[in-house]
Amino acid sequence: MARLPTARREARAIFRAALQAADPAAAVRRHVRLEGETLVVGGCRYLLRRFDRIWVVGAGKASAAMASAVEGLLGRRIAGGLVNVKYGHAARLRRIEINESGHPLPDAAGVRGTRRIAEMVERAGKRDLVICLISGGASALLPLPAPPVTLEEKQAVTGLLLASGASIAEINAVRKHLSAIKGGQLAKLAYPATVISLLLSDVVGDALDVIGSGPTAPDPSTFADARAILEKYALDARVPAAVRERLAAGMRGEVPETSKANDPAFRSTRNVIVGSNRLAVDAAAAMARQFGFKPLVLSTTIEGETREVARMHAAIAREVATSGRPARPPVCLISGGETTVTLRGAGLGGRNQEFVLAAAIDLAGCPGVTVLSGGTDGTDGPTDAAGAIADGATLARAGARGLDARRHLAENDSYRFFDALGDLLKTGPTRTNAMDVRLLLIR
Repeated sequence: MARLPTARREARAIFRAALQAADPAAAVRRHVRLEGETLVVGGCRYLLRRFDRIWVVGAGKASAAMASAVEGLLGRRIAGGLVNVKYGHAARLRRIEINESGHPLPDAAGVRGTRRIAEMVERAGKRDLVICLISGGASALLPLPAPPVTLEEKQAVTGLLLASGASIAEINAVRKHLSAIKGGQLAKLAYPATVISLLLSDVVGDALDVIGSGPTAPDPSTFADARAILEKYALDARVPAAVRERLAAGMRGEVPETSKANDPAFRSTRNVIVGSNRLAVDAAAAMARQFGFKPLVLSTTIEGETREVARMHAAIAREVATSGRPARPPVCLISGGETTVTLRGAGLGGRNQEFVLAAAIDLAGCPGVTVLSGGTDGTDGPTDAAGAIADGATLARAGARGLDARRHLAENDSYRFFDALGDLLKTGPTRTNAMDVRLLLIR
């Protein structure tokens, strides 16, 4: 196999450093420790002799690795548990059961696992401790549709929202109001048990109510908010009738709202963020410095339409390359967060691949610039790639193979474009999820 150019090897190594920093088991161990018979979580101390049983539940792409870390700490003290993970993201555990299920669209396996989680925590009593593990993907992996909404109808509205360009906070506000477990309702089911929720954040701003649709956090959104989001993206008439019926009933007060801050369940619930995109970006910056680059972290809270975000990044890279502003090369521009893609074509790809393709178009012919964007979960959209990598010569290489970059971008077909060039970034399942990391190396 031909040796990769130096800049591409460096970009991949920097991205691997980000992945290592987002390791979910290490994140749990940084925030949770056992001192004799005292469990210390984020500075709070829990005397284990006060609890008759310890249950471990959760959902997300990283929840199996998080559960493994908890098992390593508590071992036989754990009475039982279950976590829902994405297919292919399982781990071997002894005390906690793994249930593989569908993502990004929920499936029947996810519903079965979630129903068992709900039954488990509902049986917990005042002298029980429930440890809840939530990571990216939990919104889809913790499905329990509220009547009259069915799983198929939940799948339909989720698909429409994902294709609309709605932000993750907006998507989750709708999901919470179609669910019997999200929006703080898991904490309510567990009450009066003590609940410790360990969260690996995959959302901009690390909002507790948005991470995994906030199953153990107070929900500030309302049925009216959910309805307004559907109207904002012209989806109100396209979603199933049962969805409209559920939201309308909630707005009339006929269906209870999601759990709010004054719910007594939150007096015995603690939410602790154990990992986030910021840690991954910091690790990327440290590795870039080792390669001799000056790291410039643009932001860890970038949202917006992927193509526009890519053009902004490309413009900064060009400025660095041509004028040395805001810093002279060698520079590594780094950003984190999670953008959105409004689907216009029928192609195959994801937001990271689309980011790299849009940036490559604007960087065509610009020497000494390499761009990489990848999802820390190892998957990008409905593909087997985490993202892609390109440079100033990518469009010329593509043209020689008869590939039209702009046509592929118009069709949201970035996967096939980069697949033909051998420039997809494939990591396999990383069993973590701390949003995306974007790198632009300027020599």
